[in-house]
Amino acid sequence: MKYTKQEVMQFIQEEDVKFIRLAFCDVFGKQKNISIMPGELERAFTYGIAIDAWSIAGFDSDKRSDLFLHPDPATLAVLPWRPEHGRVVRMFCDIAWPDGKPFLGDARHLLQKAVQDAENAGCRFQFGSEIEFYLFKRDEHGEPTKEPYDDAGYMDIAPEDKGENVRREICLTLEQMGIYPESSHHEEGPGQNEIDFRYSDPLTAADNAVTFCSVVRTIANRNGLVVDFSPKPLENKPGNGMHINFSVKSETLSAPLVPAIAGVLRRISDMTVFLNPTEGAYARLGHNNAPHFVSWSAENRSQLVRIPAAFGEFKRAELRSPDPTTNPYIAYALLIYAGLEGIQNDLTLPPVADMNLYTADPELLRQFDRLPASLEQAKMAARNSEFIREHLPATIRASYLK
Repeated sequence: MKYTKQEVMQFIQEEDVKFIRLAFCDVFGKQKNISIMPGELERAFTYGIAIDAWSIAGFDSDKRSDLFLHPDPATLAVLPWRPEHGRVVRMFCDIAWPDGKPFLGDARHLLQKAVQDAENAGCRFQFGSEIEFYLFKRDEHGEPTKEPYDDAGYMDIAPEDKGENVRREICLTLEQMGIYPESSHHEEGPGQNEIDFRYSDPLTAADNAVTFCSVVRTIANRNGLVVDFSPKPLENKPGNGMHINFSVKSETLSAPLVPAIAGVLRRISDMTVFLNPTEGAYARLGHNNAPHFVSWSAENRSQLVRIPAAFGEFKRAELRSPDPTTNPYIAYALLIYAGLEGIQNDLTLPPVADMNLYTADPELLRQFDRLPASLEQAKMAARNSEFIREHLPATIRASYLK
Protein backbone atom coordinates (compact mmCIF):
# COMPACT_ATOMS: atom_id res chain seq x y z
CA MET A 1 0.00 0.00 0.00
CA LYS A 2 1.25 3.47 -0.90
CA TYR A 3 0.17 6.07 1.64
CA THR A 4 -0.67 9.73 1.19
CA LYS A 5 0.49 12.45 3.58
CA GLN A 6 -2.91 12.55 5.27
CA GLU A 7 -3.00 8.77 5.66
CA VAL A 8 0.46 8.79 7.22
CA MET A 9 -0.57 11.45 9.74
CA GLN A 10 -3.65 9.40 10.64
CA PHE A 11 -1.63 6.18 10.92
CA ILE A 12 0.89 7.82 13.26
CA GLN A 13 -1.92 9.00 15.57
CA GLU A 14 -3.92 5.75 15.59
CA GLU A 15 -1.16 3.12 15.72
CA ASP A 16 0.87 4.27 18.75
CA VAL A 17 3.87 5.37 16.68
CA LYS A 18 6.54 7.07 18.79
CA PHE A 19 9.51 7.27 16.43
CA ILE A 20 9.68 8.06 12.72
CA ARG A 21 12.88 7.19 10.89
CA LEU A 22 13.62 9.38 7.91
CA ALA A 23 15.78 7.16 5.70
CA PHE A 24 18.09 8.00 2.83
CA CYS A 25 21.29 6.62 1.28
CA ASP A 26 24.77 7.96 0.82
CA VAL A 27 26.19 8.00 -2.70
CA PHE A 28 27.30 4.37 -2.39
CA GLY A 29 23.84 3.12 -1.38
CA LYS A 30 24.47 2.69 2.35
CA GLN A 31 21.28 3.46 4.28
CA LYS A 32 21.32 6.32 6.78
CA ASN A 33 18.52 7.76 8.89
CA ILE A 34 17.52 10.35 11.43
CA SER A 35 14.66 9.76 13.88
CA ILE A 36 12.01 12.32 14.70
CA MET A 37 9.06 12.31 17.11
CA PRO A 38 5.46 12.42 15.84
CA GLY A 39 5.13 16.09 16.76
CA GLU A 40 7.75 16.95 14.12
CA LEU A 41 6.05 15.12 11.26
CA GLU A 42 3.97 18.05 9.99
CA ARG A 43 7.12 20.17 9.82
CA ALA A 44 8.93 17.37 8.00
CA PHE A 45 6.22 17.22 5.34
CA THR A 46 5.96 21.00 5.00
CA TYR A 47 9.56 22.18 5.24
CA GLY A 48 11.76 19.10 5.49
CA ILE A 49 14.13 18.13 8.30
CA ALA A 50 17.64 19.62 8.19
CA ILE A 51 20.71 17.40 8.39
CA ASP A 52 24.41 18.18 8.45
CA ALA A 53 25.67 16.19 5.48
CA TRP A 54 29.35 17.05 5.89
CA SER A 55 30.44 13.54 6.96
CA ILE A 56 28.17 11.54 4.62
CA ALA A 57 29.95 9.83 1.71
CA GLY A 58 29.44 11.82 -1.49
CA PHE A 59 27.52 14.61 0.24
CA ASP A 60 30.44 16.75 1.40
CA SER A 61 30.69 20.22 -0.08
CA ASP A 62 33.37 22.89 0.14
CA LYS A 63 30.75 25.60 0.56
CA ARG A 64 27.80 24.27 2.53
CA SER A 65 26.67 21.12 4.27
CA ASP A 66 23.03 21.74 5.23
CA LEU A 67 20.55 19.56 3.37
CA PHE A 68 16.87 18.85 3.97
CA LEU A 69 15.09 15.50 4.08
CA HIS A 70 11.57 15.45 2.61
CA PRO A 71 9.77 12.20 3.51
CA ASP A 72 7.97 10.29 0.77
CA PRO A 73 4.66 9.20 2.38
CA ALA A 74 4.22 6.39 -0.15
CA THR A 75 7.16 4.55 1.46
CA LEU A 76 5.77 4.30 5.01
CA ALA A 77 6.59 0.96 6.63
CA VAL A 78 6.47 -0.31 10.21
CA LEU A 79 9.72 -1.85 11.48
CA PRO A 80 8.40 -5.20 12.77
CA TRP A 81 11.42 -5.93 14.97
CA ARG A 82 10.79 -2.83 17.08
CA PRO A 83 8.31 -2.88 20.05
CA GLU A 84 4.56 -3.18 19.44
CA HIS A 85 3.94 -0.38 21.93
CA GLY A 86 5.69 2.79 20.91
CA ARG A 87 6.06 1.66 17.33
CA VAL A 88 8.81 2.71 14.96
CA VAL A 89 8.11 3.46 11.29
CA ARG A 90 10.31 4.39 8.37
CA MET A 91 9.92 6.56 5.27
CA PHE A 92 12.43 7.11 2.50
CA CYS A 93 13.22 10.74 1.76
CA ASP A 94 14.05 13.02 -1.12
CA ILE A 95 17.04 15.28 -0.44
CA ALA A 96 17.11 18.99 -1.29
CA TRP A 97 19.12 22.13 -0.68
CA PRO A 98 17.62 24.76 1.66
CA ASP A 99 16.19 26.60 -1.37
CA GLY A 100 14.26 23.47 -2.38
CA LYS A 101 16.38 22.50 -5.36
CA PRO A 102 17.09 18.76 -5.57
CA PHE A 103 20.48 17.68 -4.29
CA LEU A 104 22.22 16.10 -7.29
CA GLY A 105 24.14 13.69 -5.08
CA ASP A 106 20.81 12.04 -4.17
CA ALA A 107 20.76 8.85 -6.25
CA ARG A 108 17.06 8.38 -5.51
CA HIS A 109 16.39 11.66 -7.31
CA LEU A 110 18.55 10.43 -10.19
CA LEU A 111 16.34 7.35 -10.56
CA GLN A 112 13.16 9.43 -10.36
CA LYS A 113 14.49 11.55 -13.24
CA ALA A 114 15.35 8.45 -15.28
CA VAL A 115 11.84 7.07 -14.77
CA GLN A 116 10.34 10.37 -15.92
CA ASP A 117 12.62 10.51 -18.97
CA ALA A 118 11.56 6.98 -19.87
CA GLU A 119 7.88 7.85 -19.51
CA ASN A 120 8.40 10.92 -21.72
CA ALA A 121 9.82 8.52 -24.32
CA GLY A 122 6.78 6.25 -24.01
CA CYS A 123 8.55 3.50 -22.05
CA ARG A 124 7.95 1.89 -18.67
CA PHE A 125 10.62 -0.24 -17.05
CA GLN A 126 10.25 -2.74 -14.23
CA PHE A 127 12.95 -4.33 -12.08
CA GLY A 128 13.40 -7.26 -9.73
CA SER A 129 16.59 -8.30 -7.96
CA GLU A 130 18.11 -11.59 -6.86
CA ILE A 131 20.44 -10.75 -3.96
CA GLU A 132 22.99 -13.22 -2.56
CA PHE A 133 24.67 -13.05 0.83
CA TYR A 134 26.78 -15.14 3.20
CA LEU A 135 25.92 -15.91 6.81
CA PHE A 136 28.96 -16.22 9.07
CA LYS A 137 29.25 -17.18 12.74
CA ARG A 138 30.41 -14.86 15.51
CA ASP A 139 33.16 -15.79 17.96
CA GLU A 140 32.76 -16.12 21.74
CA HIS A 141 33.14 -12.34 22.08
CA GLY A 142 30.43 -11.63 19.52
CA GLU A 143 32.89 -10.48 16.87
CA PRO A 144 32.38 -11.45 13.21
CA THR A 145 34.30 -14.41 11.79
CA LYS A 146 34.68 -15.87 8.31
CA GLU A 147 33.36 -19.25 9.45
CA PRO A 148 30.25 -20.10 7.37
CA TYR A 149 27.02 -20.84 9.23
CA ASP A 150 26.70 -24.15 7.37
CA ASP A 151 28.38 -26.29 4.74
CA ALA A 152 25.33 -26.78 2.50
CA GLY A 153 25.28 -26.42 -1.28
CA TYR A 154 22.95 -25.20 -4.01
CA MET A 155 19.28 -25.57 -3.06
CA ASP A 156 20.08 -28.04 -0.27
CA ILE A 157 17.55 -28.48 2.52
CA ALA A 158 17.67 -28.80 6.31
CA PRO A 159 19.44 -30.09 8.30
CA GLU A 160 22.40 -29.35 6.00
CA ASP A 161 20.90 -25.94 5.20
CA LYS A 162 20.99 -24.16 8.54
CA GLY A 163 19.98 -20.85 6.96
CA GLU A 164 16.45 -22.07 6.24
CA ASN A 165 14.90 -20.56 9.37
CA VAL A 166 16.87 -17.32 8.98
CA ARG A 167 15.60 -16.90 5.41
CA ARG A 168 12.08 -17.68 6.60
CA GLU A 169 12.31 -14.96 9.26
CA ILE A 170 13.69 -12.50 6.69
CA CYS A 171 10.88 -13.23 4.22
CA LEU A 172 8.15 -12.94 6.86
CA THR A 173 9.62 -9.66 8.12
CA LEU A 174 9.74 -8.25 4.58
CA GLU A 175 6.13 -9.33 4.05
CA GLN A 176 5.10 -7.42 7.19
CA MET A 177 6.72 -4.36 5.61
CA GLY A 178 4.75 -4.75 2.38
CA ILE A 179 7.65 -6.29 0.41
CA TYR A 180 6.90 -9.66 -1.15
CA PRO A 181 9.79 -12.02 -1.88
CA GLU A 182 9.29 -14.36 -4.82
CA SER A 183 11.56 -17.21 -3.68
CA SER A 184 14.49 -18.06 -1.42
CA HIS A 185 17.04 -20.87 -1.28
CA HIS A 186 20.54 -21.88 -0.27
CA GLU A 187 23.20 -20.89 -2.80
CA GLU A 188 26.36 -22.71 -3.94
CA GLY A 189 28.75 -21.38 -1.31
CA PRO A 190 28.90 -22.60 2.30
CA GLY A 191 26.60 -20.37 4.32
CA GLN A 192 25.49 -18.57 1.14
CA ASN A 193 21.84 -17.66 0.58
CA GLU A 194 19.65 -15.97 -2.01
CA ILE A 195 16.28 -14.22 -1.84
CA ASP A 196 14.51 -12.98 -4.99
CA PHE A 197 11.93 -10.20 -5.36
CA ARG A 198 8.78 -9.76 -7.37
CA TYR A 199 8.81 -7.18 -10.14
CA SER A 200 8.18 -3.56 -9.19
CA ASP A 201 8.43 -0.12 -10.68
CA PRO A 202 12.04 1.13 -10.57
CA LEU A 203 11.77 3.38 -7.51
CA THR A 204 9.91 0.79 -5.43
CA ALA A 205 12.37 -1.91 -6.53
CA ALA A 206 15.35 0.20 -5.45
CA ASP A 207 13.71 1.13 -2.11
CA ASN A 208 13.01 -2.57 -1.56
CA ALA A 209 16.60 -3.56 -2.29
CA VAL A 210 17.89 -1.07 0.30
CA THR A 211 15.28 -2.23 2.81
CA PHE A 212 16.21 -5.85 2.15
CA CYS A 213 19.84 -5.31 3.10
CA SER A 214 18.80 -3.59 6.32
CA VAL A 215 16.37 -6.39 7.22
CA VAL A 216 18.89 -9.14 6.50
CA ARG A 217 21.50 -7.49 8.74
CA THR A 218 18.93 -7.06 11.52
CA ILE A 219 17.63 -10.65 11.37
CA ALA A 220 21.13 -12.11 11.10
CA ASN A 221 22.21 -10.15 14.18
CA ARG A 222 19.14 -11.35 16.11
CA ASN A 223 20.21 -14.91 15.34
CA GLY A 224 23.76 -14.34 16.53
CA LEU A 225 25.14 -14.25 12.99
CA VAL A 226 26.79 -11.70 10.74
CA VAL A 227 25.84 -11.13 7.11
CA ASP A 228 28.33 -10.40 4.33
CA PHE A 229 27.12 -8.85 1.07
CA SER A 230 30.62 -8.27 -0.34
CA PRO A 231 31.27 -9.68 -3.83
CA LYS A 232 33.97 -12.16 -2.77
CA PRO A 233 33.77 -12.98 0.96
CA LEU A 234 35.71 -16.26 0.66
CA GLU A 235 38.62 -17.00 -1.63
CA ASN A 236 37.99 -19.90 -4.05
CA LYS A 237 34.27 -19.91 -3.21
CA PRO A 238 31.35 -18.41 -5.18
CA GLY A 239 30.94 -14.65 -4.89
CA ASN A 240 27.79 -12.71 -4.10
CA GLY A 241 25.84 -11.39 -7.06
CA MET A 242 22.88 -9.08 -7.34
CA HIS A 243 21.29 -10.27 -10.56
CA ILE A 244 19.00 -7.57 -11.93
CA ASN A 245 15.95 -8.65 -13.90
CA PHE A 246 14.35 -5.99 -16.07
CA SER A 247 11.51 -5.66 -18.54
CA VAL A 248 10.17 -2.77 -20.57
CA LYS A 249 6.89 -1.82 -22.23
CA SER A 250 6.65 0.71 -25.03
CA GLU A 251 3.78 2.72 -26.43
CA THR A 252 5.16 2.33 -29.96
CA LEU A 253 7.10 -0.97 -30.09
CA SER A 254 5.70 -4.46 -29.66
CA ALA A 255 9.05 -5.95 -28.59
CA PRO A 256 11.13 -3.21 -26.92
CA LEU A 257 13.10 -5.63 -24.74
CA VAL A 258 15.38 -6.69 -27.63
CA PRO A 259 16.81 -3.22 -28.43
CA ALA A 260 16.86 -2.41 -24.70
CA ILE A 261 19.15 -5.40 -24.09
CA ALA A 262 21.31 -4.28 -27.03
CA GLY A 263 21.64 -0.86 -25.39
CA VAL A 264 22.69 -2.42 -22.09
CA LEU A 265 25.31 -4.59 -23.82
CA ARG A 266 26.61 -1.52 -25.65
CA ARG A 267 27.10 0.49 -22.44
CA ILE A 268 27.91 -2.24 -19.93
CA SER A 269 31.65 -1.52 -19.70
CA ASP A 270 30.93 2.19 -19.17
CA MET A 271 28.56 1.28 -16.30
CA THR A 272 30.61 -1.47 -14.64
CA VAL A 273 32.29 0.65 -11.96
CA PHE A 274 28.83 1.64 -10.68
CA LEU A 275 27.54 -1.94 -10.76
CA ASN A 276 30.74 -3.34 -9.23
CA PRO A 277 32.29 -0.50 -7.19
CA THR A 278 34.83 -2.45 -5.11
CA GLU A 279 38.10 -4.17 -5.96
CA GLY A 280 36.78 -7.50 -4.70
CA ALA A 281 34.16 -7.49 -7.45
CA TYR A 282 36.82 -8.21 -10.06
CA ALA A 283 37.90 -11.37 -8.24
CA ARG A 284 34.28 -12.53 -8.59
CA LEU A 285 33.70 -11.72 -12.27
CA GLY A 286 34.66 -14.63 -14.52
CA HIS A 287 34.40 -17.27 -11.78
CA ASN A 288 31.68 -19.53 -10.36
CA ASN A 289 28.95 -18.51 -12.83
CA ALA A 290 29.78 -14.80 -12.68
CA PRO A 291 30.15 -13.39 -16.22
CA HIS A 292 33.32 -12.09 -17.80
CA PHE A 293 32.34 -11.56 -21.45
CA VAL A 294 29.83 -9.19 -23.05
CA SER A 295 27.37 -11.77 -24.32
CA TRP A 296 23.78 -12.89 -24.20
CA SER A 297 21.82 -16.11 -24.47
CA ALA A 298 18.61 -17.79 -23.36
CA GLU A 299 20.35 -21.05 -22.59
CA ASN A 300 22.83 -20.87 -19.72
CA ARG A 301 24.23 -18.84 -16.84
CA SER A 302 27.71 -18.19 -18.23
CA GLN A 303 26.35 -15.17 -20.11
CA LEU A 304 26.30 -11.53 -19.07
CA VAL A 305 22.64 -11.23 -20.05
CA ARG A 306 20.37 -14.24 -19.84
CA ILE A 307 16.77 -14.37 -21.04
CA PRO A 308 15.10 -16.83 -18.66
CA ALA A 309 12.31 -19.14 -19.78
CA ALA A 310 9.10 -17.23 -19.01
CA PHE A 311 5.78 -16.33 -20.56
CA GLY A 312 3.81 -13.16 -21.29
CA GLU A 313 4.19 -10.47 -18.67
CA PHE A 314 7.00 -12.43 -16.99
CA LYS A 315 9.30 -12.17 -20.01
CA ARG A 316 12.45 -10.41 -18.88
CA ALA A 317 16.22 -10.10 -19.17
CA GLU A 318 18.61 -10.94 -16.37
CA LEU A 319 21.83 -8.95 -16.02
CA ARG A 320 24.29 -11.11 -14.07
CA SER A 321 27.33 -8.90 -13.48
CA PRO A 322 26.18 -6.53 -10.64
CA ASP A 323 26.89 -7.38 -7.01
CA PRO A 324 25.17 -6.28 -3.77
CA THR A 325 27.59 -3.40 -3.17
CA THR A 326 25.97 -1.48 -6.05
CA ASN A 327 23.73 1.47 -5.25
CA PRO A 328 20.43 0.21 -6.74
CA TYR A 329 19.20 3.72 -7.51
CA ILE A 330 22.24 4.38 -9.70
CA ALA A 331 22.20 0.89 -11.21
CA TYR A 332 18.55 1.05 -12.25
CA ALA A 333 18.90 4.60 -13.59
CA LEU A 334 21.85 3.63 -15.80
CA LEU A 335 20.04 0.53 -17.07
CA ILE A 336 17.02 2.66 -17.97
CA TYR A 337 19.16 5.13 -19.91
CA ALA A 338 21.10 2.36 -21.67
CA GLY A 339 17.85 0.60 -22.55
CA LEU A 340 16.32 3.82 -23.84
CA GLU A 341 19.39 4.40 -26.01
CA GLY A 342 18.94 0.97 -27.52
CA ILE A 343 15.23 1.53 -28.15
CA GLN A 344 15.58 5.02 -29.59
CA ASN A 345 18.43 3.98 -31.91
CA ASP A 346 16.82 0.65 -32.86
CA LEU A 347 19.96 -1.25 -31.85
CA THR A 348 20.25 -4.91 -32.76
CA LEU A 349 21.67 -7.67 -30.62
CA PRO A 350 25.06 -9.20 -31.41
CA PRO A 351 25.05 -12.90 -32.36
CA VAL A 352 23.68 -15.12 -29.62
CA ALA A 353 26.26 -17.03 -27.54
CA ASP A 354 24.55 -20.39 -27.11
CA MET A 355 27.55 -22.02 -25.46
CA ASN A 356 29.17 -22.41 -22.07
CA LEU A 357 31.73 -19.61 -22.04
CA TYR A 358 33.59 -21.21 -19.13
CA THR A 359 34.52 -24.25 -21.24
CA ALA A 360 34.60 -22.66 -24.71
CA ASP A 361 37.71 -22.75 -26.90
CA PRO A 362 39.99 -19.73 -26.25
CA GLU A 363 40.05 -18.98 -29.98
CA LEU A 364 36.26 -18.74 -29.98
CA LEU A 365 36.27 -16.42 -26.95
CA ARG A 366 38.34 -13.82 -28.80
CA GLN A 367 35.21 -12.69 -30.66
CA PHE A 368 33.67 -11.42 -27.41
CA ASP A 369 34.46 -8.16 -25.64
CA ARG A 370 35.45 -8.54 -21.99
CA LEU A 371 34.18 -6.68 -18.97
CA PRO A 372 36.80 -4.53 -17.21
CA ALA A 373 39.24 -6.81 -15.40
CA SER A 374 39.98 -4.47 -12.48
CA LEU A 375 38.48 -1.56 -10.61
CA GLU A 376 40.92 0.84 -12.25
CA GLN A 377 39.97 -0.42 -15.74
CA ALA A 378 36.31 0.08 -14.86
CA LYS A 379 37.00 3.62 -13.63
CA MET A 380 38.87 4.41 -16.83
CA ALA A 381 35.98 3.17 -18.97
CA ALA A 382 33.59 5.43 -17.04
CA ARG A 383 35.92 8.45 -17.20
CA ASN A 384 36.09 8.14 -20.99
CA SER A 385 32.34 7.61 -21.43
CA GLU A 386 30.14 10.31 -22.91
CA PHE A 387 27.16 8.18 -21.82
CA ILE A 388 28.22 8.41 -18.15
CA ARG A 389 28.95 12.14 -18.36
CA GLU A 390 25.51 12.73 -19.87
CA HIS A 391 23.50 10.77 -17.33
CA LEU A 392 25.34 10.99 -14.00
CA PRO A 393 25.83 14.28 -12.11
CA ALA A 394 29.41 15.37 -11.49
CA THR A 395 29.12 14.85 -7.73
CA ILE A 396 28.25 11.16 -8.19
CA ARG A 397 30.94 10.65 -10.84
CA ALA A 398 33.55 12.21 -8.60
CA SER A 399 32.70 9.92 -5.67
CA TYR A 400 33.20 6.79 -7.75
CA LEU A 401 36.01 7.85 -10.08
CA LYS A 402 38.40 9.90 -7.94
